[in-house]
Amino acid sequence: MSSGEVAGRGGGPARVRIRVEGIVQGVGFRPYVHALARRLALSGWVGNDGRGVFIEAEGAAEDVARFQRELPGQAPPLAVIDRISVTAIPVLGERRERGFGIVPSRDGGRRTLVSPDVATCADCLAELFDASCRRHRHPFVNCTNCGPRFTIVRDVPYDRAATTMASFAMCGACAAEYGDPGDRRFHAQPVCCPRCGPVLRLLDGRGREVAGDPVAGAVAVLRSGGVVAVKGLGGYHLAVDATDAGAVAALRSRKRREDKPFAVVVANVAAARRLCVVGGEAERLLVSPARPIVVLPRHAEAAPGSPVVAEGVA
Repeated sequence: MSSGEVAGRGGGPARVRIRVEGIVQGVGFRPYVHALARRLALSGWVGNDGRGVFIEAEGAAEDVARFQRELPGQAPPLAVIDRISVTAIPVLGERRERGFGIVPSRDGGRRTLVSPDVATCADCLAELFDASCRRHRHPFVNCTNCGPRFTIVRDVPYDRAATTMASFAMCGACAAEYGDPGDRRFHAQPVCCPRCGPVLRLLDGRGREVAGDPVAGAVAVLRSGGVVAVKGLGGYHLAVDATDAGAVAALRSRKRREDKPFAVVVANVAAARRLCVVGGEAERLLVSPARPIVVLPRHAEAAPGSPVVAEGVA
């Protein structure tokens, strides 16, 4: 049955089975359904499978109907719903579940879509730079609203066990966040912290680990005119100091990239405005969860930088 309200006509209890397909795994959809159902005092469950998300919900007919109406309209911002199918099924009455829960994932077809990686959200960035936070300067900070998805997934349904995070056992604090319906890391599969997550390493050109702070070491290499290969989401980024003409020229020569402009990384929109003309649509893209590379016109009197980055481009 296609999307549509099948409960709520008349009094008494009602129970529905709902399937949601689209980009609904890795975007906080199960926690969202859980919160919505509990707010409406429904019982039942929500879970992932190879096709998307499956739901059963039971309660007063009017509340079940409201649940169906609100389900697509208030979905998490990163969710993309392609299809919702609803089937009325017999009520369980006194035999129904106590409360509403998130159940273990099921196999089933491997047809669901997986969310792309998402840029670090404002809440996580605030934690990253908060010296009092346990995730201060933790490069792998993430939550339900941001972080790696497609890059770390090995299989669907999208659960921690089916990602590259499976080998990192959550510490007690992270596990508490993961299991707390009121926390923004509730069922966030990549959740971790400096105590239990991945760590940074700096390797030299021969693959030997360099002692000391990896970030400070990488900065020193960049400032000395060297090239740093940064392993990030989706692959490696080759980085040089964009203000160092010699370093940029060396990278261009090594990549045999004679003319094509390089992308320039900036800290924020304000920094981008010092280099380029940033219109409204460009700003929207720059701060969007995708954080794409945006082609912008350069200021005639831009901040100092190597023209070799985008030689001959206005």
